[in-house]
This record gives sequence, structure tokens and C-alpha cells, in this order.
Amino acid sequence: MSYTKEEQQLLDEKYAGTVTDAFAVDCARLTKGEPLAYVIGTQPFLGLSIHLDSRPLIPRPETEDWTEKAIQMLLQESGPVSVLDLCAGSGAIGCAVLKHVPQAEVWFAEQDPAHEKTIQKNIEANNLDASRAHIVSGDLFAPLKDKKFSFILTNPPYIPEDRVLPDSVTAYEPHTALFSGPDGLTLIRRIASSAQEYLLPGGQIWLECDTEHVEGAARCFWGRAYRVDIRKDQYGRPRYIVGYYP
Repeated sequence: MSYTKEEQQLLDEKYAGTVTDAFAVDCARLTKGEPLAYVIGTQPFLGLSIHLDSRPLIPRPETEDWTEKAIQMLLQESGPVSVLDLCAGSGAIGCAVLKHVPQAEVWFAEQDPAHEKTIQKNIEANNLDASRAHIVSGDLFAPLKDKKFSFILTNPPYIPEDRVLPDSVTAYEPHTALFSGPDGLTLIRRIASSAQEYLLPGGQIWLECDTEHVEGAARCFWGRAYRVDIRKDQYGRPRYIVGYYP
């Protein structure tokens, strides 16, 4: 019997090539449009297997690309670095930092407390150093109190609320992790207004944003950071900004 590319991947990754009744049920889920990552239950990310038990946003290749670049920057630091994965979701970004940057202490901050167990699972299942990880939940920076970080890495909600997305996204992925006001910048404005309070001198913020509103996202940081770079993803599209603080 022949299978679609997604069905074959499901069979190989979740069922080790063995066709079962459960595999047939999962194929039906795919037919209805459910994302493959949710059906399998995991998504690869920079050498990790990211569990998606609480149905957080599925990590995308674009996020993987800029996270890898941020890690390369972190590895240039001579001493310990403190990193905040803000709007952490599954914790993919922070977990990648834990795996690849041995001198990093990582905080995971997520607005939805339902994702805390998923982040913890991803730390444990990938055999990461839990002693360097801290997980908090609450409204953006609120649960962090007087903490300060060398780097803030964040993939916040940034889709304009009137944007039409594929049904496979809107019917399954959390809207609160996707949409953020009429121009997609509502949460980014809030992040920009407070970020400096949580950065150490010389700190940086790396923030993913909508390609159509990347200049608007950069403007949110003008006058706060001394320099803001707009950078492209692996597909040549403006995808994220880096803000440098004094």
C-alpha cells in the first residue's frame, strides 16, 4: 500500500514502520487537516525532539534558523550568560540554548501555565541540564521580578488579527500564540516598553516578527535600544530583529 509523504513520516517516526490500528486512526487525523507534528507528538528542533503535549505553537524552521544564529553569538561570550526564552511555548528556543551553550542559565517565561509541564518534559526527555533551567508563567515579564538577562530570545504572537491563515493552523494551533491585535504588534509594543528593565548592560533582544510588519516591529524599539537590526530568514524574507542595548 502506498502512503502520502506525511503518512510515511508518521509511520516511520511514531510507529517504527509497523502498521497498526492506531496508525490508521492517526492517518484519519491527518486527513482532517491536523498538523503532522501534533499527530506524531514531537517536532525536531536543532538536534532536539520537542514534545507538544499541551498543544503549544509548533516550532517553525524560521525560528530554528535565527535561534541557531543567536546560539552562535552566545557561544562567543567568554563567561556565564543568562538567557530568557520569553513567550516560551514548548520551550524549544530555551532548550536549544541549554543543549548547545554550556555556560548559559536559561529562564523560560510563558503566559499559559498549561505549557509548564511540556517545557519540563522537553528538558528531561532531551537529557538537558535541569539545574540551569527555570520555568515561570505569568504575563510577560511579570513573574521575573528583578531578574536581568544577557539575552532575551522571543517568538511572540505577531500575526495581524484579520490575517487569513490555513485551516490546519487556525483550527489546531493556539490563537493566543498567533494573533496580536490589528497590526500584529500589540504584544511586541509591550515587550519593547519593558525589555530594557530586564537586560544587563550590553544586552540584546532577538525577536521574531511578521515579515509584512518588520519595520513596525523595529520602530517599537527605536529610541530604546541604541541599534536595531532587521535580519532575514533562510528564505530571504525579513523575519526578525535584534536590538542592542547600552
